Amino acid sequence: MDKRLRETISSLKSYLESLRDMGIDTIPSAGKTPGETIPFSPRSTGRLITLEDVRAELGNCTRCKLHRTRRTIVFGEGNPKARLMLIGEGPGYDEDVQGRPFVGRAGQLLTKILEAIQFRREEVYIANIVKCRPPQNRNPEPDEIECCHPFLLKQIQAVRPQVICALGTFAAQTLLRTNEKITSLRGRFFDFGEVKLIPTFHPAFLLRNPDRKRDVWEDVKQIAQWLSDHSKKDHPLRGETR
Repeated sequence: MDKRLRETISSLKSYLESLRDMGIDTIPSAGKTPGETIPFSPRSTGRLITLEDVRAELGNCTRCKLHRTRRTIVFGEGNPKARLMLIGEGPGYDEDVQGRPFVGRAGQLLTKILEAIQFRREEVYIANIVKCRPPQNRNPEPDEIECCHPFLLKQIQAVRPQVICALGTFAAQTLLRTNEKITSLRGRFFDFGEVKLIPTFHPAFLLRNPDRKRDVWEDVKQIAQWLSDHSKKDHPLRGETR
């Protein structure tokens, strides 16, 4: 058995185990219609995991080919009990150097977007679909996404946010298991199990297309309004012990 096949089998096993741990007994279809409830329930097994658990399991990951060219693993950062979680595509140059998500120009813009709805960066949790920088900032490939996906699901399970904001095409399509374009997904709330998920444009896209900032402003206003309308005690993932 060659090394590539062993890596593929290992990543598939990890993915299936993560689904099992969350009580998911069917694999989400890639053709799922956006808006259908995704069978994701962070409390389904009663197991409480932490971000530290997930990071320890990830280890010095070599599950896909991205490990060959990365400098650092960019795991994620922020409030481990955040009500709002933001998920982007993957690390860029600055993130690869610093080991932190969204610290370059796109990250600076994301910080301003959060501040516009009265959120500080340290109040939210920020992660990416893939945790290693693709060479020359190319798009992440399907096998790379699938290797990281179990760990992203476990991060969501650990944080238990009320709302996830999917930043850009790859985050939205991966989480919703759809091929629908970000232009039609953005600004709409979807059920991600017991979590609300809303896609919007990636900040890097806004740097190239500043005329779309108004769209993102409308999207994040929806997030702020939803969180304002739903207190922590109203959310089934959050109890008095949080």
